[in-house]
Amino acid sequence: MLLLIAWRNIWRNKTRSFLVITSVALGLWAGTFIMAYAFGIIEQRLKDAIENEISHLQVHHPEFEKDNNPRFFIPKSHGILQEVRNDVQVKAASARVLASGMVASAISSTGGQFIGISPEAEQTVTGLQDKIIEGSYLENEENNRIVIGEKLADKLNVKVRSKIVLTFQDTSGHIVAGAFRIAGIYKTSNTTYDETHLFLKAQDLRSLLGLQHEFHEVAVLLNDPNRLEEFQGSLQQQHPELQIETWKALAPELRYMIESLDQYMIIFLIIILMALSFGIVNTMLMAVLERVREIGMLMAIGMNRTKLFGMVSLESIFLVMIAAPIGLLLAYITNQLLGQYGMDLSGLYQEGYAAYGFNPIIYPELDNIYYIRIMFMVTVAALLASIYPAITAIRLNPVVAIRKI
Repeated sequence: MLLLIAWRNIWRNKTRSFLVITSVALGLWAGTFIMAYAFGIIEQRLKDAIENEISHLQVHHPEFEKDNNPRFFIPKSHGILQEVRNDVQVKAASARVLASGMVASAISSTGGQFIGISPEAEQTVTGLQDKIIEGSYLENEENNRIVIGEKLADKLNVKVRSKIVLTFQDTSGHIVAGAFRIAGIYKTSNTTYDETHLFLKAQDLRSLLGLQHEFHEVAVLLNDPNRLEEFQGSLQQQHPELQIETWKALAPELRYMIESLDQYMIIFLIIILMALSFGIVNTMLMAVLERVREIGMLMAIGMNRTKLFGMVSLESIFLVMIAAPIGLLLAYITNQLLGQYGMDLSGLYQEGYAAYGFNPIIYPELDNIYYIRIMFMVTVAALLASIYPAITAIRLNPVVAIRKI
């Protein structure tokens, strides 16, 4: 009976109930969509970072990362590379020769990271060839060719077939320089990366550094990222003399971003629910004050304060329970559609996103567990929002209330 009375009460003023339901549904839709957008953009950044830049895991000499000194190469490099490639968990692996220094054109100069690669192996790890937007990829028969990012090409004011000079320290500490002709220009979603990373053949860089056949880095992609920690632990145990790091250590800013995002989103959702709760409190309080005489009559004919409290609370809960599924369903449909086709913001914020390494095409995504969490939080918010109007109702004096005009 109490449920029926509460249900009928919320439809006595259809316009007001409709407005409350609409505002709650839209608020939940917006909050849930923004959560999916935030998770989508972070997941996309992580995917791009792993597939284009750092891979799942990297192997170095323990001293190399302290100051990037090229004399700290991986001992028995080819044996390590072959061992990694033979592991069934490894999807692809690429060995690299590294150096840092200055790159100069006839007009300008800047700092850069020089990466000596095997073109075929690097293609399997980063897909660099697919990112060439002008010119060509590195060919095995051509020496002293280099591929640079579009941002760096603009900065140096160079184009395909222009000549640039790399200057850096060799393994003996001497300054060496080499002239390279630009074979191709690549572009990724991260302009900061494009501005600082230059790719050339490993043997060209190795000859300038004074190395024989060694590498400084082995980048590894796994078939199953969920087994990353297990693979890293196993490889580290086999080679305690090497430094083997996952992307979480190589890009700690990404790890912190992912770990804290869940907490930020919960706080954000709580703020939205608080705003919606105030709207519900205001609506229900108005409904109680408009029905003072009726509530007094109910109390006078025997409805006790517990049932009256329950009736007002149920009215609030009914409003939210109607609105919440609608809002969450709309959010789910929106997230599924945009998650499949993407939100292309390249016409609005491409440069801004690219400066921070984010892809301007966003694919919102949200695990189903978050919809359940939101539903639970909305139910709690509805219960809390109903308390004040219900207390206001049970504090009415029936003798005074039934005389109110």
